[in-house]
Amino acid sequence: MTKSALVFDPFSDEYFINPFGIYQRLRDEAPVYYNEQYDFYALSRHEDVAAAFKDFSTYSSANGVTLEEIKSGTHAMAQSIIWMDPPDHRRMRSLVNKVFTPRAIEAQRSVVRERIDHYLSQVDPSSFDAVADFSALFPVEVIATMLGVPVADRQNIRLWLNTALERGPGRSTLSKAGREAMTQTGLLYYNLIQQRRADPEGDMISALIHAEVDRDDGTRTRLDDIEIAGFCTLLGGAGAETVTKLVGTAMVLFDRHRDQWEHLRADRTKIPAAIDEVLRFEGPVQYDMRTTRKEVVLHGITIPQGSAVMLLAASANRDERAFPHADDFDINRDRTQAQNLGFGYGIHSCLGAALARLESAEALDRLLDFIPDYAVDRAGLHRVSMTSVAGYSNVPIRRR
Repeated sequence: MTKSALVFDPFSDEYFINPFGIYQRLRDEAPVYYNEQYDFYALSRHEDVAAAFKDFSTYSSANGVTLEEIKSGTHAMAQSIIWMDPPDHRRMRSLVNKVFTPRAIEAQRSVVRERIDHYLSQVDPSSFDAVADFSALFPVEVIATMLGVPVADRQNIRLWLNTALERGPGRSTLSKAGREAMTQTGLLYYNLIQQRRADPEGDMISALIHAEVDRDDGTRTRLDDIEIAGFCTLLGGAGAETVTKLVGTAMVLFDRHRDQWEHLRADRTKIPAAIDEVLRFEGPVQYDMRTTRKEVVLHGITIPQGSAVMLLAASANRDERAFPHADDFDINRDRTQAQNLGFGYGIHSCLGAALARLESAEALDRLLDFIPDYAVDRAGLHRVSMTSVAGYSNVPIRRR
């Protein structure tokens, strides 16, 4: 049988439904792939993706981290850390690390547990949706609590983000509804910043208002409203999406690999390893975009200076060149085989990775008690169609 021509379209139905077969072909047939329709290059092998994440002097974030941002020349919100290269990034990252500390994260454990128990108490354990009724709801409330968002607005952050990320098949740009959702998000944080400037509280927005950062001209100043709003949008968005998709996907994967679920039931110390394996096998974040600052020659292909390059972390995490038996879902996998890129790598590794791990671990631990034996209604599974993010919006499950 003649193999069809290799086409990689990250805005196609085929891709949204299951990208991993396409990733396999990219790694084997076109490790440097050029998409003429959208004018971008894609790197798919682990060695290349990991190296590009670390090489910020060649693969820059300054022009944007989505294809739309790079092509339009505009960012959704100026001055966010994700659109910075060193030295600006280093200064801002150091600042955020001071308010997003391990102690601050650990202090949220009681909030995480309370929110998890609250939402599980609202469902019928014999049959419920693991995403729509559970994992979509509690993570955004945790990060929103840390930021200082009022209770009435917390779920709006999630809903606005879903609208902004949504991409119908064939659509690579933000919809009108998506633009309106981003505007609503920005207004929410702007108003909160004004309130905290007038009346500080013990939340992250108040801490960012009083923090100082070294500037290029040698001065040391406080952050302005746009910079703080950028941090809030980034942290709120990541906090709303990552764990939602990770927990939902985990329940699907464990249903398909019952022996792995039984390993967890027998030994809950394996939960952190299980989270790592879900991130590697089918993590929420599929790719990040970069722009080349200089010409790159890789695998005999020349990537011109100024090109948009898609770093396919999800493909890299399934690269058999890095992970033996990469298509096996195995929570007992040797974690030293290669770098797991599920939370990024290098200077732009995920700020909230530790919080996401804590939330995911608490959720899995609780679900092991709540539904120790379950089955997924696979006919009711519904995958999202989003830019750079994969996972499920619906995972109906029932107790067996």
